[in-house]
Amino acid sequence: MAKKHVVAAVSEIPPGGRKLVEASGRSIVVFNLGGEFFALGNKCPHRGGSLCHGSLTGLVESSEPGEYRYSRRGEIIRCPWHSWEFDIRTGKSWCDPETVRARRFGVSVEKGAVLVEGPYVAETFPVMIEDDYVVVEA
Repeated sequence: MAKKHVVAAVSEIPPGGRKLVEASGRSIVVFNLGGEFFALGNKCPHRGGSLCHGSLTGLVESSEPGEYRYSRRGEIIRCPWHSWEFDIRTGKSWCDPETVRARRFGVSVEKGAVLVEGPYVAETFPVMIEDDYVVVEA
């Protein structure tokens, strides 16, 4: 079972932003797509480029020559080395979607108060928790 790691306050990764984190010895990129969080391994499966340093783009589709449609702005990450593209939501490669994908990790947003609870009892003091936190399962 994957262990949970608190990696950032929600406010540290604004919509359209990303953050490189380490969890269980793995380099992981956490993306915020309009308030939804997704995590991919930072290593491109093609040749190992850093996905964190890649550019965000969208999806270009064409039904016939001379016509195209651009959608999903900011939901595709392009590897900086060889421009392989990966869907941030699924990790699937747009170059070879059936066999190549960036490794995905589970992500949740949890209230800070939930993360404070533990099996040990210590002296307590009143505390206010103002942020929610991004938690990666690795």
